[in-house]
Amino acid sequence: MSKVLAWGVLSTANIGITKVIPAMQKSSLLQVAAIASRRLQAAREAADRHGIDKAYGSYEELLADPDIDIIYNPLPNHLHVPWTIKAMEAGKHVLCEKPIALNEADARQLVKVRDRTGKQVVEAFMVRHHPQWLRSREIARSGTLGDVRVMNAFFSYFLTDPANVRNRADIGGGGLYDVGCYAIASGRYIFEREPERVIGFIERDPQLGTDRLTSGIVDFGGGARLLFTCSTQLARYQQVDVCGTRGRLRMELPFNPDSASPAEILIVDEAGQRVERMPAVDHYQLQAEAFGHAVETYGPVEFPIEDAVANMRVIDAIFRSTVSQSWEVL
Repeated sequence: MSKVLAWGVLSTANIGITKVIPAMQKSSLLQVAAIASRRLQAAREAADRHGIDKAYGSYEELLADPDIDIIYNPLPNHLHVPWTIKAMEAGKHVLCEKPIALNEADARQLVKVRDRTGKQVVEAFMVRHHPQWLRSREIARSGTLGDVRVMNAFFSYFLTDPANVRNRADIGGGGLYDVGCYAIASGRYIFEREPERVIGFIERDPQLGTDRLTSGIVDFGGGARLLFTCSTQLARYQQVDVCGTRGRLRMELPFNPDSASPAEILIVDEAGQRVERMPAVDHYQLQAEAFGHAVETYGPVEFPIEDAVANMRVIDAIFRSTVSQSWEVL
């Protein structure tokens, strides 16, 4: 990129403060120029802590800033679509946290607004920019594993604080929206096609109303399937296995690897067992740089908003399946 793009951060959400802003500030190609909160003091404190020049006491003020090129939207899930639309209509491109919406119909609104405004919008699945995922897809494509048939994904943590946004059912809390979406997006990424049908199983917290334990089978046809479990009330754990007819691979930290340490892929195939080490990277930085490059060059984004719509379609079907107690065809 020849231009240093100016980013504005919509809210002082924890993911932005602890992960995304520090990652973007590592890059010479990006500038975090402003941050907004509904409370000016909170915005000013966050700006001072991270060396950000501008702090705004409302989201509207940030969107009105003519110097901002791109908005990063880490608001609670139910605010993703409305504020992303407002940002695009204000002339900004948007990197929006996952899940992009609470259902497919809402996500489709963003396609229309993108086409009308000419502003790009993508869903922030940073994992797809990490070398371990790029390499795993390359291995799956290569035939080393034979015919890739099964991907098994597990992602969990323990959180019961009722005030935390992840535990508020009324604003899109729960495990499937928060971490199960990674498994679904990653399964589509590895199999490189859309699923044909899904079935899901949900246990809800009796007080919170959120899905605290969700498992699902996502059938891609031809014997290929994703098996996943996600939870907000199990020990912190994550792992992905991809298994084919002649071999398998495993990622021990597939979704939030340490940016200061190499990531490892265990490969077991007809040649034996080996470990490939990927370089230490910050996938939040890589994600922002990739989106910034597409914005500056008016080029295509690898995962356009239609990809986010497709992911929401699967999530919707899993929720429907838990009611119908049967397979849902996509």
